[in-house]
Amino acid sequence: MKKSTPFQHPALRRALTIGLMLPAGYLHAADLNKHGDPVSYVNPYIGNISHMLMPTYPTISLPNGMLRIRPDRPSFTDPRLNGLPLTQPTHRGDLLFHLSPVSDANARLSPVMQYSYDLEKTEPYRYSVTLEDAIDVAFAPARRSAIYTFTFTKPGARTLVLSAGDGELKADGTVVTGFQRYSGTKVYLYLVTSAAPEKAGVLDNGAAQFGTTTASGRDAALALSFAGDRAAVRYGVSYVSLDQAKKNLESEIPDFDLDKVAASGRKAWNDALGKIKVQGGSDNDKTVFYTAMYRTYERMVDISEDGQYYSGFDGKIHADNGVDFYNDDWSWDTHRADHPLGVLINPGQESQKVASYLRMAEQAPEGWLPTFPALGGDGHCMNGLYSAAIIWDAYSKGVRGFDLASAYTHVKKTVMEATALPWARGPVNRLDEFYSAHGYYPGLKPGEPETVDQVNRGERRQSVAITLAASYTDWCLAQMARELGKTDDYEFFQKRSYNYRNLFNPATSFFHPKDESGAFIEPFDYKYSGGAGGRDYYDENNGWTYRWGVTHHIADVVDLMGGRAKFVENLDQLFVEDLGRGRSDFYAAFPDSTGNVGQFSMGNEPSMPIPYLYNYAGAPWKTQKRVRSLMEMWFRNDLMGIPGDEDGGGLSAFAVFSSMGFYPVTAGLPIYNIGSPIFTRSVLNLGDGKTFVIEAKHCSHDNKYIQSAKLNGADWSKPWFRHSDIANGGKLELVMGNRPNKSWGASPDAAPPSDGPVSASP
Repeated sequence: MKKSTPFQHPALRRALTIGLMLPAGYLHAADLNKHGDPVSYVNPYIGNISHMLMPTYPTISLPNGMLRIRPDRPSFTDPRLNGLPLTQPTHRGDLLFHLSPVSDANARLSPVMQYSYDLEKTEPYRYSVTLEDAIDVAFAPARRSAIYTFTFTKPGARTLVLSAGDGELKADGTVVTGFQRYSGTKVYLYLVTSAAPEKAGVLDNGAAQFGTTTASGRDAALALSFAGDRAAVRYGVSYVSLDQAKKNLESEIPDFDLDKVAASGRKAWNDALGKIKVQGGSDNDKTVFYTAMYRTYERMVDISEDGQYYSGFDGKIHADNGVDFYNDDWSWDTHRADHPLGVLINPGQESQKVASYLRMAEQAPEGWLPTFPALGGDGHCMNGLYSAAIIWDAYSKGVRGFDLASAYTHVKKTVMEATALPWARGPVNRLDEFYSAHGYYPGLKPGEPETVDQVNRGERRQSVAITLAASYTDWCLAQMARELGKTDDYEFFQKRSYNYRNLFNPATSFFHPKDESGAFIEPFDYKYSGGAGGRDYYDENNGWTYRWGVTHHIADVVDLMGGRAKFVENLDQLFVEDLGRGRSDFYAAFPDSTGNVGQFSMGNEPSMPIPYLYNYAGAPWKTQKRVRSLMEMWFRNDLMGIPGDEDGGGLSAFAVFSSMGFYPVTAGLPIYNIGSPIFTRSVLNLGDGKTFVIEAKHCSHDNKYIQSAKLNGADWSKPWFRHSDIANGGKLELVMGNRPNKSWGASPDAAPPSDGPVSASP
């Protein structure tokens, strides 16, 4: 490819400018602390070209805002835009309603027009672009409303085409009202134009039929014709009603001042990102950090509107009683680090998110907790009931505002009544009953036909993955039961939390599927057995990743593998083990396993705790080395600077924590593992005037190894600390050097605890 080729794409030109050659306006650390302007570092184009599967998108919204958009193009490299969307109900999901400005009087009109474009600029709170070298567009969002402005720079028509897909639109003077059907409900729109259109009509066969101002059906669209070279629209959306959409607009954007809306959005982002302030590192480090943090605010979204909200779990409108309702989450991804980050810097919001999960369970006809809650209800994807971990993690770290007893009831009900099979919402079946009796989910031998109807034929049984996930959920249940004084339940679920042992093969030190007779399935290849994504036995990754899939009893896994030295040896081998076949064969089988270092896959969420596991076996210096290497290798300020699918903060939260120098290996265990900070100083605002400070003296690219440490002023020789050590404010001081101190944190009594509860004192 010629060097000049990338610059032919307009958004790519912009991304390279802001991603690789930061402009002079970007602030240095001292300025950041002085002016409090972290949003200036955010580069929404990071990761817009994916390694294999889904890329990131340059999302424009407010933090956790209900209304959000992204440019509508098939891929980042496509030089065309498909109209201008008005809202996006789910992360990475469908774009609803579209505006298409038209300046060519002879153009054939369609509900969504296609454009060449240039001069695209994306900031979290503002978007601008030039369409067909003839129309300048600007956009700014509020929480449930937004504004577009259009400047027509060449002679011609002045038409806006507004489409509602499968829905209805009505024009009346300066107001257009309507709805679009989506996911079993209606999304309502109330839109106001800056001037009354000269003409309005329904789109029909490529032209506007002026005079008819109501459009309905599967391709409902209106054409609005204006005089003058400028036009603007402001609009509100609602999941509750048309009247509520109007209220949302009038309360948030009462006029056509786009700059004012953008300024308010910029402040909202600076407030959100300003929860953490960093010093040191390079400008690129800060761009990676604050862009990753921006991604963590993509889930969950607050869909309360004026004290009420729509729930797809029962299809009804509910009063929120002063506790906002959050939706749109992928708990398989976000429980690992995204929600734990929220516990630290947004505990009040995290309380409302947990309360929202409990409302979902209460509203669901079965009383079950969801896994992937969305506007239409539970998407129920992947494996594991990780909403249990989200709930217990928040509670174990002091977050309140929800009823733990109610949470326990719903988690237990879901575990005991609903199948744990992946991508299959329904009651328990004989495989779940087998798990209850034998402590593992059985796998099928190669070529053996599936006999259980409820098994998703594409996702398969994932017998090892769901056994490990079920063990973890049982551990979360056990901790809740102990907290609630339910001794019998605690003992029952705590015993089941060790069920992963039933699939541990002592001859190989891997988690190995068994058949229903209790025999390990042979012959077996831990790299390739299991078909596409290893899904007969694992999920998206192979046995080398799921070898480390137990995070709730890590000390027990160390013992199962033969002790600390063997555990470290096995970890070392993970990062050097070859793919076993050519890269094309490997990625054809495991397209989710990207960001590889040996068999380690940085691009997939189950791998995120793995580099921190050296802390549990007396080699924390190897965690320090490996985390720094992974951050520098895979989290970069460029178009491919995300190593895998960023499912809305799940992966980016790893970068946020690791950049600061610590990580929550086990959601639900109130401790943090220490890694190797990139910044010389990070300050987390914990709320109520409390801060947690990480200072890394002499920290640099080379000085990545901890020489000594203090926690809250006292010498500290452990590669971990408790949440209670910092919950009321604290300070971790690290002295860094360019050679490992192999004795720091290496003694057996320095290893992190790997079961609950954790004492509040040393």
